[in-house]
Amino acid sequence: NVVLIIIIIIVMLLQLLCLALASCRTGEAKARNVLLIIADDAGFETEVYNNSVVRTPTSLSGPASCSPSRSTILTGLPQHQNGMYGLHQGVHHFNSFDGVQSLPLLLSQANVHTGIIGKKHVGPGSVYPFDFAYTEENGSVLQVGRNITRIKLLVRKFFQTHKEEANERRCGHSQPQYGAFCEKFGNGEMGMGRIPDWTPEYYTPDQVKVPPFVPDTPAARADLAAQYTTVSRLDQGIGLVLQELRDAGYENDTLVVYSSDNGIPFPNGRTNLYRSGTAEPMLVSSPEHRERWGDTSQAYVSLLDITPTILDWFSVPYPSYSLPGSPANLVHLTGRSLLPALVTEPGHWQTVYASQSLHEVTMYYPTRSVHQGAYHLLHNLHYRMPFPIDQDLYVSPTFQDLLNRTRLGQPTHWFKSLQQYYYRERWELTDPLETRNLVSDPSQGAVLESLRQSLQKWQWETGDPWVCGPDYVLEDKLEPHCRPLYNGL
Repeated sequence: NVVLIIIIIIVMLLQLLCLALASCRTGEAKARNVLLIIADDAGFETEVYNNSVVRTPTSLSGPASCSPSRSTILTGLPQHQNGMYGLHQGVHHFNSFDGVQSLPLLLSQANVHTGIIGKKHVGPGSVYPFDFAYTEENGSVLQVGRNITRIKLLVRKFFQTHKEEANERRCGHSQPQYGAFCEKFGNGEMGMGRIPDWTPEYYTPDQVKVPPFVPDTPAARADLAAQYTTVSRLDQGIGLVLQELRDAGYENDTLVVYSSDNGIPFPNGRTNLYRSGTAEPMLVSSPEHRERWGDTSQAYVSLLDITPTILDWFSVPYPSYSLPGSPANLVHLTGRSLLPALVTEPGHWQTVYASQSLHEVTMYYPTRSVHQGAYHLLHNLHYRMPFPIDQDLYVSPTFQDLLNRTRLGQPTHWFKSLQQYYYRERWELTDPLETRNLVSDPSQGAVLESLRQSLQKWQWETGDPWVCGPDYVLEDKLEPHCRPLYNGL
Protein backbone atom coordinates (compact mmCIF):
# COMPACT_ATOMS: atom_id res chain seq x y z
CA ASN A 1 0.00 0.00 0.00
CA VAL A 2 2.48 2.59 -1.19
CA VAL A 3 1.33 6.08 -2.07
CA LEU A 4 3.55 7.56 -4.75
CA ILE A 5 2.85 11.01 -6.08
CA ILE A 6 4.95 12.70 -8.72
CA ILE A 7 4.76 16.42 -9.14
CA ILE A 8 6.73 18.17 -11.84
CA ILE A 9 6.50 21.86 -12.43
CA ILE A 10 7.61 23.08 -15.82
CA VAL A 11 7.82 26.80 -16.40
CA MET A 12 8.10 27.65 -20.07
CA LEU A 13 8.49 31.30 -20.74
CA LEU A 14 6.41 33.15 -23.46
CA GLN A 15 7.53 31.94 -21.59
CA LEU A 16 6.07 28.58 -21.48
CA LEU A 17 4.74 27.56 -18.16
CA CYS A 18 4.70 26.00 -14.81
CA LEU A 19 3.81 22.35 -15.12
CA ALA A 20 3.15 19.94 -12.32
CA LEU A 21 2.71 16.25 -12.77
CA ALA A 22 1.79 14.01 -9.90
CA SER A 23 0.89 10.35 -9.84
CA CYS A 24 -0.64 8.43 -6.98
CA ARG A 25 -1.59 4.81 -6.35
CA THR A 26 -2.98 3.41 -3.12
CA GLY A 27 -3.35 -0.35 -2.84
CA GLU A 28 -5.58 -1.49 -5.70
CA ALA A 29 -6.85 2.04 -6.36
CA LYS A 30 -6.50 3.52 -9.81
CA ALA A 31 -3.35 5.55 -10.40
CA ARG A 32 -3.86 9.31 -10.50
CA ASN A 33 -1.72 12.08 -11.89
CA VAL A 34 -1.84 15.85 -12.11
CA LEU A 35 -0.26 18.04 -14.76
CA LEU A 36 -0.35 21.71 -13.75
CA ILE A 37 0.66 24.15 -16.48
CA ILE A 38 1.14 27.80 -15.54
CA ALA A 39 2.08 30.20 -18.32
CA ASP A 40 3.90 33.38 -17.37
CA ASP A 41 2.24 36.73 -18.24
CA ALA A 42 -0.25 34.90 -20.48
CA GLY A 43 -3.66 36.25 -21.35
CA PHE A 44 -6.47 35.05 -23.57
CA GLU A 45 -4.59 35.19 -26.88
CA THR A 46 -5.58 31.65 -27.89
CA GLU A 47 -8.21 30.12 -30.15
CA VAL A 48 -9.98 28.48 -27.23
CA TYR A 49 -10.79 31.99 -25.92
CA ASN A 50 -12.13 33.11 -29.31
CA ASN A 51 -9.02 34.91 -30.54
CA SER A 52 -9.33 33.98 -34.20
CA VAL A 53 -5.99 35.56 -35.12
CA VAL A 54 -3.56 33.57 -32.96
CA ARG A 55 -3.08 30.04 -34.25
CA THR A 56 -2.84 27.59 -31.33
CA PRO A 57 -3.81 24.20 -32.75
CA THR A 58 -2.41 22.13 -29.88
CA SER A 59 -3.57 24.16 -26.85
CA LEU A 60 -5.78 22.45 -24.29
CA SER A 61 -9.39 22.89 -25.35
CA GLY A 62 -10.83 23.44 -22.33
CA PRO A 63 -1.66 38.31 -7.65
CA ALA A 64 -0.95 40.34 -10.75
CA SER A 65 2.80 39.83 -10.10
CA CYS A 66 5.15 36.92 -10.79
CA SER A 67 6.56 35.65 -7.45
CA PRO A 68 3.50 36.58 -5.35
CA SER A 69 1.23 34.79 -7.84
CA ARG A 70 3.44 31.71 -7.98
CA SER A 71 3.53 31.55 -4.19
CA THR A 72 -0.28 31.71 -4.20
CA ILE A 73 -0.45 28.84 -6.70
CA LEU A 74 1.94 26.67 -4.69
CA THR A 75 0.54 27.42 -1.21
CA GLY A 76 -3.14 28.22 -1.67
CA LEU A 77 -2.52 31.34 0.45
CA PRO A 78 -2.55 35.00 -0.72
CA GLN A 79 0.83 36.75 -0.81
CA HIS A 80 0.04 38.83 2.28
CA GLN A 81 -0.51 35.60 4.23
CA ASN A 82 2.35 33.44 2.94
CA GLY A 83 4.90 36.30 3.11
CA MET A 84 5.93 36.53 -0.57
CA TYR A 85 5.06 40.24 -0.75
CA GLY A 86 7.09 40.92 -3.92
CA LEU A 87 9.56 39.42 -6.38
CA HIS A 88 11.90 36.72 -5.14
CA GLN A 89 15.00 37.23 -7.26
CA GLY A 90 17.95 39.60 -6.88
CA VAL A 91 17.69 42.77 -4.82
CA HIS A 92 13.97 42.25 -4.23
CA HIS A 93 14.64 39.10 -2.15
CA PHE A 94 11.13 38.34 -0.91
CA ASN A 95 10.44 34.90 0.52
CA SER A 96 7.52 33.03 2.01
CA PHE A 97 7.48 32.46 5.76
CA ASP A 98 9.53 29.47 6.87
CA GLY A 99 6.50 27.76 8.38
CA VAL A 100 4.30 27.81 5.26
CA GLN A 101 3.04 24.35 4.31
CA SER A 102 3.31 24.48 0.52
CA LEU A 103 1.81 22.11 -2.03
CA PRO A 104 5.14 20.43 -2.94
CA LEU A 105 5.99 20.14 0.76
CA LEU A 106 2.66 18.49 1.62
CA LEU A 107 2.90 16.12 -1.34
CA SER A 108 6.48 15.27 -0.43
CA GLN A 109 5.33 14.36 3.07
CA ALA A 110 2.82 12.01 1.45
CA ASN A 111 5.56 10.01 -0.34
CA VAL A 112 5.77 12.32 -3.31
CA HIS A 113 8.44 12.52 -5.99
CA THR A 114 8.43 16.17 -6.97
CA GLY A 115 10.02 18.10 -9.81
CA ILE A 116 10.13 21.51 -11.40
CA ILE A 117 11.29 22.56 -14.87
CA GLY A 118 11.57 26.22 -15.86
CA LYS A 119 10.89 29.38 -13.94
CA LYS A 120 10.52 28.74 -10.21
CA HIS A 121 10.74 32.30 -8.86
CA VAL A 122 9.78 31.48 -5.25
CA GLY A 123 11.62 30.72 -2.04
CA PRO A 124 12.97 29.70 0.35
CA GLY A 125 13.97 26.28 -0.88
CA SER A 126 12.93 24.64 2.38
CA VAL A 127 9.33 25.75 1.79
CA TYR A 128 9.30 24.81 -1.91
CA PRO A 129 11.32 21.56 -2.10
CA PHE A 130 11.53 19.57 -5.33
CA ASP A 131 13.38 16.30 -5.94
CA PHE A 132 13.81 16.99 -9.64
CA ALA A 133 14.67 20.59 -10.51
CA TYR A 134 15.78 22.38 -13.67
CA THR A 135 15.13 26.07 -13.06
CA GLU A 136 16.82 29.48 -13.14
CA GLU A 137 18.53 28.42 -9.90
CA ASN A 138 20.73 25.84 -11.61
CA GLY A 139 20.62 26.68 -15.31
CA SER A 140 19.73 29.16 -18.03
CA VAL A 141 16.09 30.19 -17.83
CA LEU A 142 16.15 30.57 -21.62
CA GLN A 143 16.97 26.88 -21.97
CA VAL A 144 14.67 25.49 -19.29
CA GLY A 145 11.93 28.05 -19.85
CA ARG A 146 11.81 28.81 -23.58
CA ASN A 147 13.65 26.00 -25.36
CA ILE A 148 10.69 23.68 -25.81
CA THR A 149 12.89 20.90 -27.18
CA ARG A 150 14.99 21.02 -24.02
CA ILE A 151 11.82 21.04 -21.91
CA LYS A 152 10.48 18.01 -23.78
CA LEU A 153 13.67 16.06 -23.04
CA LEU A 154 13.62 17.10 -19.37
CA VAL A 155 10.03 15.92 -19.02
CA ARG A 156 11.04 12.61 -20.56
CA LYS A 157 13.98 12.38 -18.16
CA PHE A 158 11.68 13.00 -15.22
CA PHE A 159 9.29 10.25 -16.29
CA GLN A 160 12.17 7.83 -16.81
CA THR A 161 13.70 8.72 -13.44
CA HIS A 162 10.37 8.11 -11.72
CA LYS A 163 9.91 4.74 -13.36
CA GLU A 164 13.41 3.68 -12.41
CA GLU A 165 12.66 4.68 -8.80
CA ALA A 166 9.19 3.15 -8.50
CA ASN A 167 5.91 27.90 -16.85
CA GLU A 168 6.07 32.66 -20.96
CA ARG A 169 8.12 34.91 -18.82
CA ARG A 170 8.98 38.18 -20.40
CA CYS A 171 12.55 38.64 -21.40
CA GLY A 172 12.53 42.17 -20.17
CA HIS A 173 15.34 44.67 -20.31
CA SER A 174 18.05 42.16 -19.43
CA GLN A 175 18.03 40.32 -22.79
CA PRO A 176 16.86 42.87 -25.37
CA GLN A 177 18.73 41.14 -28.19
CA TYR A 178 15.97 38.52 -28.28
CA GLY A 179 13.13 41.05 -28.60
CA ALA A 180 10.81 42.58 -26.03
CA PHE A 181 9.04 39.24 -25.50
CA CYS A 182 12.02 37.02 -26.38
CA GLU A 183 10.02 36.23 -29.50
CA LYS A 184 13.27 35.84 -31.49
CA PHE A 185 14.97 33.36 -29.14
CA GLY A 186 15.39 30.06 -30.97
CA ASN A 187 13.72 31.20 -34.20
CA GLY A 188 16.70 30.23 -36.39
CA GLU A 189 17.78 33.76 -37.35
CA MET A 190 21.43 34.80 -37.17
CA GLY A 191 22.57 34.82 -33.54
CA MET A 192 19.19 33.71 -32.17
CA GLY A 193 19.86 29.97 -32.05
CA ARG A 194 17.33 27.39 -33.15
CA ILE A 195 14.79 25.39 -31.18
CA PRO A 196 14.28 22.22 -33.30
CA ASP A 197 10.67 21.60 -32.24
CA TRP A 198 9.44 25.17 -32.76
CA THR A 199 8.01 26.48 -36.00
CA PRO A 200 7.44 30.20 -35.29
CA GLU A 201 4.15 31.79 -36.31
CA TYR A 202 4.50 35.42 -37.38
CA TYR A 203 1.90 38.17 -37.37
CA THR A 204 1.69 41.71 -38.70
CA PRO A 205 0.60 44.62 -36.48
CA ASP A 206 -2.61 45.07 -38.46
CA GLN A 207 -3.63 41.45 -37.72
CA VAL A 208 -3.68 41.70 -33.93
CA LYS A 209 -6.72 42.22 -31.73
CA VAL A 210 -5.94 45.10 -29.38
CA PRO A 211 -7.47 44.49 -25.92
CA PRO A 212 -9.69 47.38 -24.76
CA PHE A 213 -7.25 48.25 -21.95
CA VAL A 214 -4.24 48.66 -24.29
CA PRO A 215 -3.59 51.84 -26.36
CA ASP A 216 -4.42 51.19 -30.00
CA THR A 217 -1.18 52.54 -31.48
CA PRO A 218 1.36 51.20 -34.00
CA ALA A 219 3.83 50.59 -31.14
CA ALA A 220 1.33 48.57 -29.10
CA ARG A 221 0.25 46.60 -32.16
CA ALA A 222 3.88 45.71 -32.91
CA ASP A 223 4.31 44.60 -29.28
CA LEU A 224 1.20 42.44 -29.48
CA ALA A 225 2.36 40.88 -32.76
CA ALA A 226 5.63 39.89 -31.05
CA GLN A 227 3.68 38.46 -28.12
CA TYR A 228 1.53 36.41 -30.50
CA THR A 229 4.70 34.79 -31.87
CA THR A 230 5.69 33.66 -28.38
CA VAL A 231 2.22 32.16 -27.93
CA SER A 232 3.05 29.78 -30.80
CA ARG A 233 6.09 28.60 -28.82
CA LEU A 234 3.90 28.17 -25.75
CA ASP A 235 1.29 26.25 -27.70
CA GLN A 236 3.78 23.95 -29.44
CA GLY A 237 5.61 23.41 -26.15
CA ILE A 238 2.42 22.31 -24.42
CA GLY A 239 1.81 19.91 -27.28
CA LEU A 240 5.26 18.37 -26.76
CA VAL A 241 4.69 17.99 -23.01
CA LEU A 242 1.30 16.34 -23.55
CA GLN A 243 2.86 13.94 -26.06
CA GLU A 244 5.49 12.97 -23.49
CA LEU A 245 2.63 12.38 -21.05
CA ARG A 246 0.97 10.04 -23.54
CA ASP A 247 4.20 8.24 -24.39
CA ALA A 248 4.83 7.62 -20.69
CA GLY A 249 1.39 6.04 -20.33
CA TYR A 250 -0.13 8.71 -18.07
CA GLU A 251 -2.74 10.23 -20.40
CA ASN A 252 -5.78 8.36 -19.08
CA ASP A 253 -5.19 8.99 -15.39
CA THR A 254 -3.98 12.61 -15.38
CA LEU A 255 -5.83 15.74 -14.31
CA VAL A 256 -4.53 18.59 -16.49
CA VAL A 257 -4.83 22.21 -15.36
CA TYR A 258 -3.66 25.23 -17.38
CA SER A 259 -3.59 28.83 -16.19
CA SER A 260 -1.28 31.86 -15.93
CA ASP A 261 0.34 33.72 -13.05
CA ASN A 262 -1.03 37.14 -14.05
CA GLY A 263 -2.29 39.23 -16.95
CA ILE A 264 -0.29 40.36 -19.96
CA PRO A 265 2.53 42.92 -19.40
CA PHE A 266 0.89 46.01 -20.84
CA PRO A 267 -0.44 49.22 -19.25
CA ASN A 268 -3.40 48.35 -16.98
CA GLY A 269 -2.30 44.69 -17.15
CA ARG A 270 0.30 42.89 -15.03
CA THR A 271 0.97 44.45 -11.55
CA ASN A 272 -2.58 45.92 -11.54
CA LEU A 273 -5.53 44.37 -9.73
CA TYR A 274 -7.86 45.49 -12.48
CA ARG A 275 -9.50 42.61 -14.28
CA SER A 276 -7.02 43.14 -17.12
CA GLY A 277 -4.19 42.36 -14.69
CA THR A 278 -5.76 39.45 -12.81
CA ALA A 279 -8.05 37.65 -15.27
CA GLU A 280 -6.27 34.53 -16.49
CA PRO A 281 -7.22 31.50 -18.55
CA MET A 282 -8.29 28.43 -16.57
CA LEU A 283 -8.63 25.17 -18.48
CA VAL A 284 -9.20 21.86 -16.69
CA SER A 285 -9.36 18.36 -18.18
CA SER A 286 -10.09 15.31 -16.03
CA PRO A 287 -10.18 11.69 -17.23
CA GLU A 288 -12.54 10.85 -14.36
CA HIS A 289 -15.08 13.65 -14.90
CA ARG A 290 -16.46 13.21 -18.40
CA GLU A 291 -19.80 14.79 -17.54
CA ARG A 292 -18.64 18.25 -18.57
CA TRP A 293 -16.01 17.61 -21.23
CA GLY A 294 -16.07 20.56 -23.62
CA ASP A 295 -18.25 22.68 -21.33
CA THR A 296 -17.61 26.26 -20.24
CA SER A 297 -18.23 27.16 -16.59
CA GLN A 298 -19.35 30.60 -15.44
CA ALA A 299 -18.01 29.98 -11.92
CA TYR A 300 -15.60 32.54 -10.46
CA VAL A 301 -12.31 30.84 -9.63
CA SER A 302 -8.82 32.05 -8.73
CA LEU A 303 -5.24 30.86 -8.30
CA LEU A 304 -6.09 30.24 -4.63
CA ASP A 305 -8.14 27.25 -5.85
CA ILE A 306 -5.26 25.29 -7.40
CA THR A 307 -3.70 23.92 -4.20
CA PRO A 308 -7.05 22.78 -2.72
CA THR A 309 -7.94 21.15 -6.05
CA ILE A 310 -4.76 19.08 -6.20
CA LEU A 311 -4.95 18.15 -2.51
CA ASP A 312 -8.56 17.07 -3.05
CA TRP A 313 -7.58 15.01 -6.12
CA PHE A 314 -5.15 13.02 -3.99
CA SER A 315 -7.20 13.11 -0.76
CA VAL A 316 -4.31 14.80 1.06
CA PRO A 317 -5.56 16.72 4.12
CA TYR A 318 -4.46 20.28 4.87
CA PRO A 319 -2.57 20.49 8.20
CA SER A 320 -3.31 22.65 11.25
CA TYR A 321 -0.70 25.34 11.90
CA SER A 322 -0.33 29.10 12.37
CA LEU A 323 1.74 31.87 10.75
CA PRO A 324 3.16 35.21 11.96
CA GLY A 325 0.27 37.22 10.52
CA SER A 326 -2.24 35.57 12.86
CA PRO A 327 -0.39 33.41 15.41
CA ALA A 328 -3.54 32.85 17.46
CA ASN A 329 -5.52 31.53 14.50
CA LEU A 330 -4.99 28.36 12.52
CA VAL A 331 -4.26 28.76 8.82
CA HIS A 332 -6.93 27.45 6.49
CA LEU A 333 -7.38 27.62 2.74
CA THR A 334 -9.89 30.21 1.52
CA GLY A 335 -9.82 28.78 -2.00
CA ARG A 336 -11.84 25.73 -2.93
CA SER A 337 -11.42 22.54 -4.93
CA LEU A 338 -12.48 22.83 -8.56
CA LEU A 339 -13.41 19.15 -8.79
CA PRO A 340 -17.14 19.67 -8.01
CA ALA A 341 -17.32 22.12 -10.94
CA LEU A 342 -16.18 19.29 -13.24
CA VAL A 343 -19.37 17.38 -12.38
CA THR A 344 -22.02 20.10 -12.33
CA GLU A 345 -22.14 23.89 -12.67
CA PRO A 346 -21.71 25.48 -9.20
CA GLY A 347 -24.64 27.65 -8.19
CA HIS A 348 -22.98 30.19 -5.92
CA TRP A 349 -19.33 30.55 -6.97
CA GLN A 350 -19.51 34.29 -7.59
CA THR A 351 -16.88 35.78 -5.28
CA VAL A 352 -13.08 35.84 -5.56
CA TYR A 353 -10.45 37.99 -3.84
CA ALA A 354 -7.08 39.36 -4.92
CA SER A 355 -4.12 40.88 -3.10
CA GLN A 356 -1.10 42.87 -4.30
CA SER A 357 1.55 44.65 -2.19
CA LEU A 358 4.70 44.99 -4.30
CA HIS A 359 6.23 43.81 -7.55
CA GLU A 360 9.80 45.09 -7.58
CA VAL A 361 11.08 46.14 -4.15
CA THR A 362 10.59 49.85 -4.96
CA MET A 363 7.05 49.30 -6.27
CA TYR A 364 5.09 49.56 -3.04
CA TYR A 365 1.42 50.05 -3.83
CA PRO A 366 -0.76 47.76 -1.67
CA THR A 367 -4.14 46.99 -3.20
CA ARG A 368 -6.86 44.54 -2.28
CA SER A 369 -9.90 43.63 -4.34
CA VAL A 370 -13.05 41.54 -4.44
CA HIS A 371 -15.00 40.37 -7.49
CA GLN A 372 -18.61 39.56 -6.69
CA GLY A 373 -21.07 38.95 -9.48
CA ALA A 374 -21.11 41.95 -11.82
CA TYR A 375 -19.13 44.13 -9.41
CA HIS A 376 -15.43 44.59 -8.76
CA LEU A 377 -14.19 46.67 -5.82
CA LEU A 378 -10.55 47.75 -5.47
CA HIS A 379 -9.04 49.29 -2.35
CA ASN A 380 -5.91 51.30 -3.20
CA LEU A 381 -4.50 51.78 0.29
CA HIS A 382 -1.89 54.41 -0.58
CA TYR A 383 -3.84 56.09 -3.34
CA ARG A 384 -2.12 59.46 -2.89
CA MET A 385 1.12 57.94 -4.17
CA PRO A 386 1.66 57.59 -7.93
CA PHE A 387 1.19 54.04 -9.17
CA PRO A 388 4.71 52.58 -9.72
CA ILE A 389 5.97 51.27 -13.06
CA ASP A 390 8.17 48.18 -13.30
CA GLN A 391 11.32 48.41 -15.40
CA ASP A 392 10.21 45.77 -17.93
CA LEU A 393 7.06 47.73 -18.72
CA TYR A 394 8.92 51.04 -18.71
CA VAL A 395 11.32 50.04 -21.50
CA SER A 396 8.60 48.40 -23.60
CA PRO A 397 7.76 50.10 -26.92
CA THR A 398 4.12 50.43 -25.85
CA PHE A 399 4.87 52.37 -22.69
CA GLN A 400 7.64 54.46 -24.23
CA ASP A 401 5.22 55.47 -26.97
CA LEU A 402 2.61 56.33 -24.33
CA LEU A 403 5.14 58.48 -22.47
CA ASN A 404 6.23 60.31 -25.61
CA ARG A 405 2.67 60.94 -26.79
CA THR A 406 1.77 62.33 -23.36
CA ARG A 407 4.89 64.51 -23.22
CA LEU A 408 4.24 65.92 -26.69
CA GLY A 409 0.51 66.40 -26.13
CA GLN A 410 -0.41 63.93 -28.86
CA PRO A 411 -3.46 61.60 -28.79
CA THR A 412 -2.66 58.42 -26.83
CA HIS A 413 -5.56 56.34 -28.22
CA TRP A 414 -6.11 55.05 -24.68
CA PHE A 415 -9.25 55.12 -22.56
CA LYS A 416 -7.49 57.02 -19.75
CA SER A 417 -4.70 59.54 -19.40
CA LEU A 418 -1.28 58.70 -17.99
CA GLN A 419 -2.09 61.01 -15.07
CA GLN A 420 -5.23 58.98 -14.33
CA TYR A 421 -3.17 55.80 -14.50
CA TYR A 422 -0.66 57.11 -11.97
CA TYR A 423 -3.13 58.69 -9.53
CA ARG A 424 -6.13 56.65 -8.48
CA GLU A 425 -9.05 56.88 -6.10
CA ARG A 426 -8.89 55.09 -2.76
CA TRP A 427 -11.94 52.99 -3.62
CA GLU A 428 -12.78 51.92 -7.17
CA LEU A 429 -16.11 50.24 -7.85
CA THR A 430 -15.82 49.48 -11.53
CA ASP A 431 -18.23 48.94 -14.37
CA PRO A 432 -17.76 45.76 -16.46
CA LEU A 433 -15.17 47.40 -18.76
CA GLU A 434 -13.48 49.14 -15.80
CA THR A 435 -13.69 52.53 -17.46
CA ARG A 436 -15.78 54.31 -14.80
CA ASN A 437 -15.59 54.53 -11.00
CA LEU A 438 -19.08 54.02 -9.54
CA VAL A 439 -18.14 54.82 -5.92
CA SER A 440 -19.75 58.27 -6.05
CA ASP A 441 -23.00 56.90 -7.53
CA PRO A 442 -25.61 57.05 -4.70
CA SER A 443 -27.49 54.11 -6.18
CA GLN A 444 -24.43 51.89 -5.60
CA GLY A 445 -24.04 52.73 -1.89
CA ALA A 446 -25.42 49.45 -0.56
CA VAL A 447 -23.31 47.42 -3.00
CA LEU A 448 -20.18 49.37 -2.04
CA GLU A 449 -20.70 48.81 1.68
CA SER A 450 -21.43 45.10 1.21
CA LEU A 451 -18.27 44.60 -0.83
CA ARG A 452 -16.17 46.57 1.68
CA GLN A 453 -17.37 44.33 4.50
CA SER A 454 -16.78 41.18 2.46
CA LEU A 455 -13.25 42.27 1.55
CA GLN A 456 -12.32 43.21 5.10
CA LYS A 457 -13.72 39.94 6.45
CA TRP A 458 -11.45 38.02 4.05
CA GLN A 459 -8.47 40.16 5.08
CA TRP A 460 -9.03 39.34 8.75
CA GLU A 461 -9.53 35.68 7.87
CA THR A 462 -6.21 35.54 6.01
CA GLY A 463 -4.18 37.51 8.59
CA ASP A 464 -3.58 40.49 6.30
CA PRO A 465 -1.13 42.94 7.98
CA TRP A 466 -2.67 45.70 5.81
CA VAL A 467 -6.22 45.06 7.04
CA CYS A 468 -6.50 48.41 8.84
CA GLY A 469 -5.58 50.50 5.82
CA PRO A 470 -3.68 53.79 5.83
CA ASP A 471 -5.85 55.54 8.43
CA TYR A 472 -5.63 53.00 11.26
CA VAL A 473 -2.87 51.04 13.01
CA LEU A 474 -3.15 47.31 13.52
CA GLU A 475 -2.61 46.39 17.15
CA ASP A 476 -2.13 42.64 17.02
CA LYS A 477 -1.59 41.96 20.72
CA LEU A 478 -4.15 39.80 22.45
CA GLU A 479 -7.31 40.58 20.42
CA PRO A 480 -6.15 42.17 17.11
CA HIS A 481 -8.00 45.36 16.22
CA CYS A 482 -7.55 48.64 14.35
CA ARG A 483 -6.78 51.88 16.18
CA PRO A 484 -7.53 55.24 14.50
CA LEU A 485 -4.79 57.67 13.41
CA TYR A 486 -7.03 60.67 12.64
CA ASN A 487 -4.77 61.49 9.70
CA GLY A 488 -7.51 62.73 7.41
CA LEU A 489 -7.52 59.75 5.05
